[in-house]
Parts: sequence; C-alpha cells; structure tokens
Amino acid sequence: MSKQHFQVLLEWDPGAVSWVTYVPALNNLSTFGDSREEALANTQEAILGYLEAAEKEGIPLPQAKEMVDVEVAVG
Repeated sequence: MSKQHFQVLLEWDPGAVSWVTYVPALNNLSTFGDSREEALANTQEAILGYLEAAEKEGIPLPQAKEMVDVEVAVG
C-alpha cells in the first residue's frame, strides 16, 4: 500500500480532559488521548484499521480533496 496522507483536526476537550481528533476524509473518524502525541498515535492506528477494514470489505475510499487551513475571526 502506498503512503497516504490525511488531514487530522485536533482539539482540546476540557469536559473530557483529553485531546480529540477527527479525520474528515474518513467519515470524521474520531479518537482521543491524554496528550496530543497519544491522540495522534491513536489516530494513526485508527486510520490504519479503517483502511484495512475498507480494503477487506471492498469499501471505496473517498477521493482526496485539496484542503486549505484557514482561520476566520468573527465578532
């Protein structure tokens, strides 16, 4: 399998006291960790599991989209 890159969104959840990640390209696949590093490592593992299951079940992966990271200020 060739190396693939996925955008990962990372946010601090004060209620859960943990870092939460989302992978928009994979149906907002989500996981968490006590540290940023742990959350990202868990995300990498979850992505690999998603890709393995998709391949095994014959589920097509979404086409890569060009994404731009932009912040918008309001108020």
